[in-house]
Amino acid sequence: MFDSIYSTTVTASQFFLMAAVALVSGFIYAWIMSYRIRSTPRFFFVTAILPFVIATVITFVQGNIGAGVAIGGGVFGLIRFRSAQGTADELAAILITMGAGIAYGMGYLGYGVVIILGLAVIYCLVSSLTIFEHKNIAPMMTLRVTIPESLDYTGVFDDTFAHYCSSVEKAGVKTTGMGSLFRLSFKIRLKDPAEEKAFIDELRTRNGNLEIAVLPYEEHTTQL
Repeated sequence: MFDSIYSTTVTASQFFLMAAVALVSGFIYAWIMSYRIRSTPRFFFVTAILPFVIATVITFVQGNIGAGVAIGGGVFGLIRFRSAQGTADELAAILITMGAGIAYGMGYLGYGVVIILGLAVIYCLVSSLTIFEHKNIAPMMTLRVTIPESLDYTGVFDDTFAHYCSSVEKAGVKTTGMGSLFRLSFKIRLKDPAEEKAFIDELRTRNGNLEIAVLPYEEHTTQL
């Protein structure tokens, strides 16, 4: 079960056996992960077929991992360049499928099944635990503040941040409203989440009562 099904040459029966195992386990894996990852149905469909795609590349470069990774890396680089940034959960899901796909491509079907389904179960179990959530630490938030172009935003909110925030990281600046406004983005952690309204009220006195948004922090929410 854990020996490679491939010999010196790959026969049609061996390839189709690998394809069946990779596709079935891929769809089971995507179904399991859909309970823990917030994403689109299309993402899970792509995740389901990815082990077979990677296995096919490895198979047809005759088990040359270096060549397979080079080809796959180039393709993933192009996809990443043309796609929106994924969340950490989505990246982890893709990396797991890559590991299983390499095992399938080398003919080790048993190891591939253990990798993809075993890690799916482990991922779901670990992500349901609260060991990395600390109740005494306020969550990271995304702050977006719109200001008029006449306001020099450099350091204008520093005293407010120092009073209400334990950490602040500037995420970017963007012009909006035909260039008449600036939109500032920050990653912040409040000292006391109960003071969120007071924090926003003080910001409103600085930005002329323009739009302010405080959002739960995720990788993609910092995008302007």
